[in-house]
Amino acid sequence: MIATLFLGVGLMAAVDEIVFHQILAWHHFFDRSTPTIGLLSDGLLHSAELLMLAAGFYLFTQLSRRNAVSRLHAWAGFFLGAGGFQLFDGIVDHKILRLHQVRYVDNLLPYDLAWNGFGALLLVIGFALWKWAKANTQTVVRGSQ
Repeated sequence: MIATLFLGVGLMAAVDEIVFHQILAWHHFFDRSTPTIGLLSDGLLHSAELLMLAAGFYLFTQLSRRNAVSRLHAWAGFFLGAGGFQLFDGIVDHKILRLHQVRYVDNLLPYDLAWNGFGALLLVIGFALWKWAKANTQTVVRGSQ
C-alpha cells in the first residue's frame, strides 16, 4: 500500500499542478507573494510530485518483481494517497495556512465544497478498498490453514 500511496499523492499533485496551476491558471502553490515566487513554488511542488511518483514506481516495481502485489491493497493505497493529498491541500494549504485558494472568486464555497468533497470521496473509496482487501486477506489466510 505504501508504494501506491506515494503514486496516489504524486498523481493527484500532478493533476493539481498541471490542471489548476498551469492550464487553468487559477492559482499558484504560494500566492501570497510575487508572481515569480508563485511560479517558483509551483516548480518546487512539481519537483516533490515527481519524487513521489518515482519513489512509488520504484517500490511498486520491486514488489511486482517478487510477485508481492495485492491488487486490492494497491488500489486502496492509491485512493488513500490521492484523497489524502486532495483533502490536505483543501484544508491545510487553502484554509489553515492560506497559501492559495482553489480559485479567486467572490463565492468560494462551491469550489471549496467540490475540492474537499472530491478528496473525501477518494478517501472513502480508499478505506472501503482497504477494508475489502483486509477481509479477503484474512479469508485467504484462514482458508489455507
